[in-house]
Amino acid sequence: MSRIYRDATELVFDDVFLELSGVLAESRVILKIEGLNPAGSIKFKTALGLVDSVERDGRLRPGGRVVESSSGSLGVALSQVCAQRGYRFTCVVDPVTNPQAIAHMRAMGADVLTVRDRDENGGFLATRIRLIERLLREDPELVWVNQYANPANPAVHARLTARSILDAVPHVHYLFVGVGTAGTMMGCVAAFRRSSPATRIIAADSVGSVTFGQAPGPRHIPGLGTSRHPEICDPTAPDDLVRIREIDTIRECRDLSRRTGLLVGGSTGTVVRAIRSYADRIPPGSTVVAISPDFGDRYLSTIYDSDWVERTYGLSPTEPLSPSETVMRS
Repeated sequence: MSRIYRDATELVFDDVFLELSGVLAESRVILKIEGLNPAGSIKFKTALGLVDSVERDGRLRPGGRVVESSSGSLGVALSQVCAQRGYRFTCVVDPVTNPQAIAHMRAMGADVLTVRDRDENGGFLATRIRLIERLLREDPELVWVNQYANPANPAVHARLTARSILDAVPHVHYLFVGVGTAGTMMGCVAAFRRSSPATRIIAADSVGSVTFGQAPGPRHIPGLGTSRHPEICDPTAPDDLVRIREIDTIRECRDLSRRTGLLVGGSTGTVVRAIRSYADRIPPGSTVVAISPDFGDRYLSTIYDSDWVERTYGLSPTEPLSPSETVMRS
């Protein structure tokens, strides 16, 4: 049924799913597609939830100013939401942030500040947050929506993302969720524990991320993993954790895109690779759902650029997928 929307913030498309073949031989794999949302990712819902929360508590008033740290997708989403609602937005990014995402933010009127010093775990997240804390001291009227600690982040995914999966797929045996700030995962955990407690929720993280207490290491693909533990993340919440090397994420993205005709982003490649690595734990006849946060257009100069891959990792992206992921049992 056709519908005319009143403004761009109503354009949440939460009911698009794609069944994937060739991932598990004897089980159904369904991909929840989030790249059709405005801003091109699942982070559009996160942005709406965060801005709504600071409006409700009275911290953000008409004409106000918003600040946030982002590796790309949330910054794009917040720039769109703030533009529609008349707020000025400043995004703190780092050298890993995709130039296309930065250009998108600026096109929507956002100010973009780039930090270049790595934090104590070798990433940039703590450095980005320290800059935000300095900006808040200098300007008390600036409002930090704080995706890392704001309970509105998981709440919007419990209300929208998880609910849409439960409505579309009646019996989900396994749900695979990529973990960045952990808002999507924690929201899904809350909703599924209430409505589908038998569903096993499997977190997919990048090797080198400290989110679940593992040792830090170099990471070059934005979207998954952190160099600082997000306050909203309970490491014990998922039933299991699969950690994927970035080179295997890249190989999965490239293989999946060429098989399906769907250009997928890094987080999608990670969760699909996590399903493959978990295959021997999934009984035949299971229904598996995985969340695809975005498409691959923002990764054309990285994941899909063979020269970049070989320069960055010293490995060819065309070699077969390796079996070297680490799986931590709960």
